[in-house]
Amino acid sequence: MPNEHPGDVGGGHPTALGVGTAERVIAVIEDDDPSTALLPPHAGVRYVFIEPGSPAPQDAFQCDALFTWDPSNPFLRDNFARLTNLRWVHASSAGVDRLLFPELMDSDVVLTNSRYVFDESLAEYVMGLMLMMSKDFAATLTFQREHRWVKRESDTLRGAVVVLIGVGPIARRIARFAKAFGMVVHGIGRTARSGDPDFGDITTADSMQALFAIADHVVMVLPKTPATEKLVDAAALAALKPSARLINVGRAWSLDQDALVRALRDRLLAGAALDVVTPEPLPADDPLWDTPNLVISPHMSGDYRGWQADIVTLFDTNLELWLRGEPLRNVIDKHLGYAPGD
Repeated sequence: MPNEHPGDVGGGHPTALGVGTAERVIAVIEDDDPSTALLPPHAGVRYVFIEPGSPAPQDAFQCDALFTWDPSNPFLRDNFARLTNLRWVHASSAGVDRLLFPELMDSDVVLTNSRYVFDESLAEYVMGLMLMMSKDFAATLTFQREHRWVKRESDTLRGAVVVLIGVGPIARRIARFAKAFGMVVHGIGRTARSGDPDFGDITTADSMQALFAIADHVVMVLPKTPATEKLVDAAALAALKPSARLINVGRAWSLDQDALVRALRDRLLAGAALDVVTPEPLPADDPLWDTPNLVISPHMSGDYRGWQADIVTLFDTNLELWLRGEPLRNVIDKHLGYAPGD
């Protein structure tokens, strides 16, 4: 069977390569921005670059590891049976749902992601959205363009209740920022537990509607898994206060987008912000653009200047571990769909 090899690779412990072993080929699936100048050289390692929209070089099919800047690129899925040397795949993203096809999931190929790299930027983005909506910045800019002096009151984050759906590293960073603003934080996770230093008592999705009823802000930070499909549906949205606001920076999969549009048009909530939508990219003529009180951004909440270099630093650390046969960082549980634990 392809990709079955000795060594505890399924647990993130690739077989040690040892001194004097053959050259290791690392295939790199490029995105629009080339990474050839970012990847540092290693003795005994050769990079083979797969350019967007171009046929893969023949050497790529001999790769021992693969680093993808574009998880939507079909190379890995389409050629998995041919990649008989492949032991490890690293994704430049935190989400890996687009890489979890059955053949990879059932193999012993280790999958790692770029967890933690985007936490700070995503948390800043979420706080910016909460501030923007609470302080009604959109109307302020509109009035400025119209040369109108419209003085009014706005909401404050101090004392406001934020419900975080998803309690991974990104949500944890958001929780810490929210507490710094004096917000009351609640977390919804896969399993209930008490006494968390950032979330307090973490509840499960069974408590979602009860928490939505007291929420001023809901922030969705969920991966795409079978358990999260349309987790926030029409019934959950109906439980929100008319003054509440919702933000999704996880996966569009976890939100009933049509139900949100209806809720916004019926003024069941005050506003929403989506950094992830269906489909992506969103066509220019999609009616979602014109939904009232909705902010749409092009899946950019985690992106910041210099993120590519930080991804390479993480990958390079893992590459050194892999070359020594040591446990890798950010190993994905391929059946859960994410790297468990903080």
